[in-house]
Parts: sequence; C-alpha cells; structure tokens
Amino acid sequence: MTIQTQPLRVAIIGTARRSDYLYGPILRALPNDVQLVGVWGRSAESARRLGESLGAPWYLDMDKLVRETAPQIGIVSVNYGANGQVGLMAVQAGLNVLLETPIAHKLSEADTIITAARERALIVEVAEQFHRRPLEAIKLALIASGLLGRVYTSFNDFAGHGYHGISVMRSYLGFNARPIQVTGAVRKYELGSHWSRLGNKTGERTETQEHGLIEFEGGLLGIFHWTDVGYDSPLRWWRSSRFMAEKGMGITVGVGLDVQERLSMTSLDGEAPCFITLERRWERVDGGALIAMVAHTSDPDLPTVTWENPFKPLQQGHGRQWHDDEIGVAGCLLSLVNAMRSGSEPTYGPLQARLDQELILAIRQSSLDGGRPIMLPIDPATQSL
Repeated sequence: MTIQTQPLRVAIIGTARRSDYLYGPILRALPNDVQLVGVWGRSAESARRLGESLGAPWYLDMDKLVRETAPQIGIVSVNYGANGQVGLMAVQAGLNVLLETPIAHKLSEADTIITAARERALIVEVAEQFHRRPLEAIKLALIASGLLGRVYTSFNDFAGHGYHGISVMRSYLGFNARPIQVTGAVRKYELGSHWSRLGNKTGERTETQEHGLIEFEGGLLGIFHWTDVGYDSPLRWWRSSRFMAEKGMGITVGVGLDVQERLSMTSLDGEAPCFITLERRWERVDGGALIAMVAHTSDPDLPTVTWENPFKPLQQGHGRQWHDDEIGVAGCLLSLVNAMRSGSEPTYGPLQARLDQELILAIRQSSLDGGRPIMLPIDPATQSL
C-alpha cells in the first residue's frame, strides 16, 4: 500500500472560538501533514473575521468552498448546539471530518452522520482529546504494558463533564469493554454566593450533580461523578480520575488543573505499595518542548514505560512548545490524517464518540425514571433527552 506523504488539504467548517485560537495554530504547526485552504461560516461577518485572522479565503457557501479549494478534510468547529447539523452537512459535501464533541446531541443524529460517511467511504474522527493528553497517555501506556494487570474498576471523579468524563473513565477499562447497564442519579442543589470564573460574576447558583454506575461485561465497573459548576466554582475544586487494577492502582489528586498522579504497584516482596515516578522529559535541561513522558516502575523486567510526544521537534529549538490540551487535540487531527493516508480506522472514531454520548444520556434517563437501570443499547427512537 502506498501511503500519501503530501499535506492533506483542510477547511475549517465553522467560526467557533476554537477555530481561531486552537485549530488555526495547530494547522500552521503541522505543515508536513495539513494545509489550511479555506474557512466556512454561517454569517459573513464571522466568516470574514476568521478568514482574515488565519489568512485563508472565507465562504458562506460550502459547495463553493469545496469546488474552489478542494479540501479533503473538514474540521467542524461550531457552536455547541449545531455539532450534529453542521457535521452532517460537511460529510454530505464529501469531506472527511474531524468533529467537535459531542458527535451529536441526539443518537439518531450521530447515526445519520455515521451512515452518511460510510455510504461515501469517508472517515470520521471526533475531537475527544482527554485520553490523548500526556498525563493520560502515559497512564494508558502503563496499563497497556500489562504491569498493572487488568483494570477492574474505573472512576471519573469530576475530571471532566459529560461524554468527556465518560471517555476518561472508559479509557482505563479499555475502549473495547462493552457496557450493558447504567444506573444514574441527577440532582439540583442551591449554592451559596461565590465567584464564577467563566461568568466573571458573583452570586448564588444552582448546581446540577450527575452520578452514574455503569456495568460492563465481565463484571467491570465504571463510576461517574460530575457537577456542572466543576470548572469554575471555588466550592467544587476537586478533580480526580481513578482506577483499580489486578496488580496496582492509580489516582489523580487535583485542585482544579493542578493535579498529581499517584500510581502504584506492589513492592517486590508484595508487602507494600511501590509508587511509580512519572517524569516529563524536555528537549533541554532548562525546558523547551515536551519530548516524552516516562514512567519509572519497580519492575526489574520493565523498569521504564515511555510515551513519546508525536509532536516533539525534529530539530532542537525548531518546534512549537505545545501545552497538554494542544497535544491532545492535535492527536485527534493526526489520527484522522493517518487513517486517511493508510486506509485504516481512526484510533477513537465515531462509534466510540456515540457510545460516550449514549452513556451520559443513559445516566440522565435513569434518573428521570427514578433510578431505574437502563439496559444498553438505547433505542434512538425512544431517546427523550
């Protein structure tokens, strides 16, 4: 099989904020893989503003954009409620797509996108970046090494909302683990006056907490917790994800984004926990770009496990110093690029994205039904949320 080596032509479909501050710089930083050829928006003002910012021609007509710029990839970055609608438009226009999260709000919309892409032999990847961030990637590399044995129970403990938190929790069990039943509880509570970082205002607020128990085949368990003020309330500072495995465990302990990883195996005599040391390896002794994450273990046969940053500079000092979320999002794009070049499947893909959305919807549906367990899969025709 001949693998393409020319940069793939990319259009940004939508003018959400991430189009400009995130996707534009990522595309510029990957000239060997992608080339921005145009942008599309639903209003002339926003499309023109994005095009001028990124130095690309702008369009209000998607068919005209496709005819004149011949993109191979569409990065769909629109306002939250329009994901499914615009994602389908991009696929129907003949584009392989990187879709923002969630893939769609309704499962029927997700199914329509997946079917339309399959009929056109197009590839869909979804920008679920949490498990691609360096700290998550090294934990998944450790689990894949077999040092910790099989993961039995996995927790999202306010580490991410909705499908993001579900995806983090599922990643430790393995994305191939099949969920069979969901029990959920969603509750609203009044909070005392405090400052909202996102809203930049102080006042009383109503909090929505979501809690779910997800049962997987083989007796595996996933436990999900989230509060909708978790990103911006000083009252809800805790952020953690956890897993318990056959030969060890891992726990993220955090206050907001300031987190520490506590990963352990047993000591050689089996009598005490032996903690794994994680090292960020930089391109220079005084910093620079991230080269790799290295886990130093207590196992004499596998003393180190390494995750290499796929975006490390090829020449010292001549690459971008990505922050963790940029690495994660760029990894989503690279997954699509590699799939297109090799004719393979993306590493996450639309079915995984649909399942993450299905599980958070099942938690909410179970709560509406008084905590009744919801058997999976959900029938999209009966989805009430």
